[in-house]
Amino acid sequence: MAGLIPASAHGGQPAGQGRARGGISDGAAEGNVRSELLGTGALWAAFAAALVISVRDPCHRARAHGALPMFLLTLALQCLHFAEEFWTGFQRRFPERLGLAPWTDTFFVTFNTAWLCLWLLAAAAISAGLPSRLAAAAVWFLAFAAVGNGIAHPALAILAGGYFPGLLTAPFLGLAGSVLLVRLMRMRRSSSISGTSV
Repeated sequence: MAGLIPASAHGGQPAGQGRARGGISDGAAEGNVRSELLGTGALWAAFAAALVISVRDPCHRARAHGALPMFLLTLALQCLHFAEEFWTGFQRRFPERLGLAPWTDTFFVTFNTAWLCLWLLAAAAISAGLPSRLAAAAVWFLAFAAVGNGIAHPALAILAGGYFPGLLTAPFLGLAGSVLLVRLMRMRRSSSISGTSV
């Protein structure tokens, strides 16, 4: 896989020199960590914003429950989007577009699976009538992430001059995320006007 090929394969230093335990050079390992942090920075910022909104929202329980059907639809589309990204090499093309080291398949799958698990747990909690503020934050975060994907992938395709991994499912995901976000914002506005707290 790109980024993990021994230097000797390219005529560089012999394999084994300057290599850390696990077979990856110190420089490559540091480059991968930097790439993973910088490349996912926008998502962490979106999650932080979602947490702030849910903490400040007195009606997070009712809002999360009211948005559940659209949340589940958006989550299903997110699963399809992740599959498209993985099989078409987003984990390599996206970091390289940013001038960063490509991500490993392991990192990309683990990162996305962790968020999918959070969203599934949030859906289960909301369905059971036990939506916590973290579950509410997960709903907001999925809306932000879906809208961001719907905008970013077409833009990346334009920059690439053709197909970019994740492009086919991104518009549908972006549309679903937009509907989810509008629904959340409308419920937030109506509860603010009425002054209710649930």
